[in-house]
Amino acid sequence: MNTRPIRFFHRGAVVAVAGLPPTTTVLQYLREHAGCTGTKEGCAEGDCGACTVIQGELDASGQLQLRNVNACTQFLPTLDGRALLTVEDLGGPARLSPVQQALVACHGSQCGFCTPGFVMTLTACYERHQQAGTRPDRQQLADELAGNLCRCTGYRPILDAGEQMFDAPARPLDREPIAAALRALAADAALAYEHAGQHFHAPQTLAELARLLEAHPDATLLAGSTDIGLWVNKQFRVLPRLIYTGRVAALREIRPEPLGGQPGLWIGAAASLEEAWAALAALAPSLAELWRRFAAPPVRHAGTLGGNIANGSPIGDGAPALIALGAELVLRRGARQRRLPLQDFYLDYMKKDLQPGEFVEAMHVPAPDTSWAISAHKVSKRHDSDISAVCAVLALQLRNGSVQQARFAFGGMAAIVKRAGAAEAAVIGQPWTEATAEAAAAALAQDFKPMTDMRASDGYRLRVAQNLLRKLWLETLDRRTITVWRAGRLAA
Repeated sequence: MNTRPIRFFHRGAVVAVAGLPPTTTVLQYLREHAGCTGTKEGCAEGDCGACTVIQGELDASGQLQLRNVNACTQFLPTLDGRALLTVEDLGGPARLSPVQQALVACHGSQCGFCTPGFVMTLTACYERHQQAGTRPDRQQLADELAGNLCRCTGYRPILDAGEQMFDAPARPLDREPIAAALRALAADAALAYEHAGQHFHAPQTLAELARLLEAHPDATLLAGSTDIGLWVNKQFRVLPRLIYTGRVAALREIRPEPLGGQPGLWIGAAASLEEAWAALAALAPSLAELWRRFAAPPVRHAGTLGGNIANGSPIGDGAPALIALGAELVLRRGARQRRLPLQDFYLDYMKKDLQPGEFVEAMHVPAPDTSWAISAHKVSKRHDSDISAVCAVLALQLRNGSVQQARFAFGGMAAIVKRAGAAEAAVIGQPWTEATAEAAAAALAQDFKPMTDMRASDGYRLRVAQNLLRKLWLETLDRRTITVWRAGRLAA
């Protein structure tokens, strides 16, 4: 592919950028080259939200979609063909936006450092609800703001502003100029960008992506940049060649797809975490809480489930859910495709069954029927936007009061995300009783010898994991049985 500049919509016009390293972050471009200093740098790892901006792109139907993302981890070439909106686009003292006016009225800013990030997150929320004709409640606003931290103002006035911004006459952004610019940019060829020996490729088809990675097996495959961005920000690594998955429409597809003779779900590897988790929660509603607590909206909008799975972190929250559901990975190298159960993909710490030039094309997930009970839990120091000490997704198939199948998947308990084989063996074929659950809890000590680190001690991790199995037993009881059980325990 011939190289060309990076083109995107910004400050009311299409801009073309060249002469910068491909690992320049959007935040660095804004502050050091575009003169847009409203966007701030706090943690530089997507955790505090001070750098939040809005990214716009056209969906499959040609409609403009706006999402809040962290500018500190996004590489500038990933903006190609998209729109970038910052706090400078929303108005000024003479004409504040509804979001800005509500924050002023509710005293929602004190030192002001984090305020632009809050403004952009609330603006994305405002735009989405205005478009849908809905209005969020206070808890939904709190969930929206999970990725924005404030040290001095406190969250009450900011949440007050989030409610009040819908009281004023509706004044959404003018989307048509943005959409028109993006339609024009859509005619651009696939991006190939180079600066000082560093290369960035953004193919548009699955075949082209496969060809590029087969030709350059040492290239870094880039998806949402929520992890790789930290390699540059924190470790100062030089990445000679990046191949970006975000413009391959086939990799972003989520669709119903039977698996093993039963209904299933196909999730393309470049589907965003937000969209992928929404689909998984529709498949298994008990995963909804884990979805809300997986990172925060700006990270979920940029990151991908395929990237989370391919990363192979032993504390990733995506793998326990998919392993418990019995998911398969669809792997591709060139034109060749192979499948394997996700649980077999992880070989050892950060070591995966992945050949040179091979990549994750999709996750294929069977839909659980009503005989399955699924329990999902994330244990961490903070409720929102935190790394798990233990993540457990426990799936149990019950028929006539007996356990037919069990898949107990744990993250944070070993060098890889893995199933608890001894605990599963303790319940399969047994009546599902408190004694069976206790036997499974005891068997966990054979399955795992967890480590002690800054998040939790080994003993704490094992105790928590055992208690989650006990909780699974309680969750599978109906209200009448729970009442009888509690009464018996109290009498004893």
